[in-house]
Amino acid sequence: MAVERKSLRVTQTGSPIGRPDYQRDTLISLGLNKLRRTKVIVDTPENRGRITRVQHLVKVEEA
Repeated sequence: MAVERKSLRVTQTGSPIGRPDYQRDTLISLGLNKLRRTKVIVDTPENRGRITRVQHLVKVEEA
């Protein structure tokens, strides 16, 4: 029996220039490093925590 995983579409809307290093590292861990780049990621507690750390730099939608 397969479990269907929800996905999130995360788009980078802000620049990490002038931000703390951990925010740049968090964007890279989400697969983002340029403005308007979009990634579809699995909705897990770990990824939700990453998104929360950089919520002012990304836009999140259900995929």
